[in-house]
Amino acid sequence: MAGNVKIRKRKENNYKPKLSIKEIKRQKALIIWSILFFIYGVVFYYLPLGGWVMAFKNYKTRKGIFGSDWVGMQKFKFLFSDDTFKKVIRNTFAMGIINLVATTVFAIAFAILLNEIRNKVFKKSIQTISYMPHFLSWVIVCGLLHDALSMNGIINEVLVKLHIIKSPVSFLSQPGGFWPMVAFANVWKETGWNAIVYLAAITAIDANLYEAASIDGAGRWGKIKNITLPSIRPTIIVLLLINIGNVINAGFEVQYMLRNGLTKSVADTIDIYTLTWSIGQNDYSLGTAAGMFKSLVSIVLVVAANSLAKRLGEERLF
Repeated sequence: MAGNVKIRKRKENNYKPKLSIKEIKRQKALIIWSILFFIYGVVFYYLPLGGWVMAFKNYKTRKGIFGSDWVGMQKFKFLFSDDTFKKVIRNTFAMGIINLVATTVFAIAFAILLNEIRNKVFKKSIQTISYMPHFLSWVIVCGLLHDALSMNGIINEVLVKLHIIKSPVSFLSQPGGFWPMVAFANVWKETGWNAIVYLAAITAIDANLYEAASIDGAGRWGKIKNITLPSIRPTIIVLLLINIGNVINAGFEVQYMLRNGLTKSVADTIDIYTLTWSIGQNDYSLGTAAGMFKSLVSIVLVVAANSLAKRLGEERLF
């Protein structure tokens, strides 16, 4: 009997569904949609990668991509010898890391706080209000932030009336405060939206675990520490792996709209650098080289983080 069970399990593990005409017809709608999405991905995501060849050419509009002269690695050599590019790399990584840490921590904390709310009407109201900033344009967000932090803005008025400062401060002209300002803007805009996944993971936790913890005398903090956080740990790891590739995508709109002559040295990112050389200086080859560098770094970050997670025995992407 035991031998038959082992043979049956082995057959089940080695079972591979056969692809028949009947099965294809049954899944016809899904197959058609899959093919359409595949074609869309090839056309709009993979074919444009052929434009990377511009990074190895001295691209001229009148000659086109194929008619322009080859320059090899000349554009990349210029990039890594350019002090401005080194600064934008520093700015990009600094703001990217700060944004990643801040948005992740606040999203997890917000999701846990929402889960602890027992009044359903109040909970749904807070959720709805917190999601709304995600749908606002960065133009609106930066406009609000600019008005609030200006010399005659509400922040200065409150600080002066509370006698915390004697006279209004030009927050937007302080290079040291630019990175925290960008992080604050990202946290305010995306915390509610990012918390959705964590809240879904929390609601999937077995309620019996909380009941057992209550019987053992655990309070709210004890349940959060010993049940909630360990239970959503796989979700946190997976989302961190996904988002770590976006560290180098620190942003463009918020930096571009909030920067000025005094904060330019800490505000410019690789995206702004690419725009400046591509459109402003009409050097599309250098802009392509900078963009190519950014994409390759993103890939390396994701692969390295995934490998580290695998070595540590954590959840991973592949």
